[in-house]
Amino acid sequence: MNDKANTAKHDHDHSHGSAAHALLPSDPALRVKAIETLLVDKGLVDPAALDALIDVYRNKIGPKFGAQMVARSWVDPEFKQWLLEDATKAVASMGFSGMQGENLVAVENTDDLHNMVVCTLCSCYPWPVLGLPPTWYKSDAYRARVVVEPRSVLSEFGVELPDDIEIRVWDSTAEIRYLVIPQRPEGTDDMSEAELAELVSRNSMIGTDVLKSPGSA
Repeated sequence: MNDKANTAKHDHDHSHGSAAHALLPSDPALRVKAIETLLVDKGLVDPAALDALIDVYRNKIGPKFGAQMVARSWVDPEFKQWLLEDATKAVASMGFSGMQGENLVAVENTDDLHNMVVCTLCSCYPWPVLGLPPTWYKSDAYRARVVVEPRSVLSEFGVELPDDIEIRVWDSTAEIRYLVIPQRPEGTDDMSEAELAELVSRNSMIGTDVLKSPGSA
């Protein structure tokens, strides 16, 4: 077994010059919650509508962009090569670009290699193609454990890989965000690009899921 972690320097230079920042918690999650509470208390935001909007972007709109990208790579070898060489431009060619997606790197799962993505210092994440990061991705437990015991973490997600498959962990930073191209499931040769996109899960593009053949349990 040869499990590796790409632990490139993770340097975040965030400027917080505004006096308003001093009134907010330092933890990003608590800060967002504090702002949300203020907006709700002032009647400017409907919490139910906000929750619905977050759910749509996290679980529907965002990941579907990534799924379309993966499906395109499965049916178009030239696009896959472009994606692996310059993910930022390849993704932008499909109309998916913006903040948190300026510098993307795509890594491909194979029969011998399984990739996983983490942000060990905060929650850097390719928003334009995956939507909002899931709560577990931002948790201290995932960020600390995936680089030292990726197989155990995968097992907790229900993924068991043979010992001879290398697991490589990529550390996203403020400068570079990684995304995984999962392997195309068997038994999908006759499926269209749109049908293939429906098979792609958000977690498979983070590396905590392995896609199964259609109809498999």
